[in-house]
Amino acid sequence: MNAADRFRAAVDNKDLTALDDLFTEDIRLYSPVKFTPFEGKPLVLGLFGVLLRTFEDFRYVGDYTGTAQTSTDGTSAASAVLVFRARVADKEIHGIDLLHFDDDGRIKEFTVMVRPQSAVHALGEAVLAGLVEDGLAPAPAGR
Repeated sequence: MNAADRFRAAVDNKDLTALDDLFTEDIRLYSPVKFTPFEGKPLVLGLFGVLLRTFEDFRYVGDYTGTAQTSTDGTSAASAVLVFRARVADKEIHGIDLLHFDDDGRIKEFTVMVRPQSAVHALGEAVLAGLVEDGLAPAPAGR
């Protein structure tokens, strides 16, 4: 089982311990709702805890493998694209997870892309609420 398959199984099983083993210490996650990446294993694992309870009917429906240039340092890395479908707040989401691997097969960079815009907005609100609830982000001003 390759790293992408192990990641997919960990998400399917909502297994944060397995995800912990798959992420590098300095992992970066690029979100569709935040300009700067989430950086470091503790924050990314916390984000996954929120995502795993936020998505409804989450399922991977396809995958592609190859190489791609990373955002972090511009080097070419072994990569996988996992295509998914899910719901958040009654919005249907179509998306992809782009995973970049280090030489040991662990995930060093992760980019999430989702559509349509209304689903991105619903996802952003739900994830922010979860991050605030878990103490991983400050409450927005005025709330």
